[in-house]
Amino acid sequence: MSDIETEPAAAAALFGDRIELARAFTDALAAQGEERGLIGPLELPRLWTRHILNSAIVAPLLHGSVADIGSGAGLPGIVLAIARPDVEFTLIEPMERRITWLNEQVDALGLSNVEVLRARAEEVGRPQSFDVVTARAVSALRTLLPLTAPLVRDGGELALLKGMNAANEIDAAQKQIKKYKLSDVRVEVLGEGVLPETTRVVRAIVRA
Repeated sequence: MSDIETEPAAAAALFGDRIELARAFTDALAAQGEERGLIGPLELPRLWTRHILNSAIVAPLLHGSVADIGSGAGLPGIVLAIARPDVEFTLIEPMERRITWLNEQVDALGLSNVEVLRARAEEVGRPQSFDVVTARAVSALRTLLPLTAPLVRDGGELALLKGMNAANEIDAAQKQIKKYKLSDVRVEVLGEGVLPETTRVVRAIVRA
């Protein structure tokens, strides 16, 4: 535990009166994440910066009902549910051991705004159910759009956390963008001047 990253100053500002829940989740991930196969051994020194705050900065983009595809360790789903208790979250994850972890954290943190669903995205069976669909580090955009766009209600949004190649991924996904009737597709860079590492989010409006 000695090599876990010290909590950055930005954390308290992002989480406000929910900071203690964010700390509890980060501590649990630091203590159990590697042994349970949720995070790699090199992630502890950058757990706050690269994972917790990288997820939390997206919170202001969300509203209504949100689905997080491939929630895994709870990044971004659990983090966002902590930051936005006014938003309803459905965390969708196919792997049983990760589902167990997610349910444990929902219970431990008392997150009444979270439903955990064991399924692949294409098996969810809730077409056009969500105001916003998000995902982080799941797959390339052209692969991710067929999994996420069908879950978004008419006029709802995608908010997909991406890396440095986000713009290139949009270029490579033009066929899927057209097929799923996405408009206003863009990359937004969040956290400049606030976080040590910025977050790139691919945003788009979905039309049924």
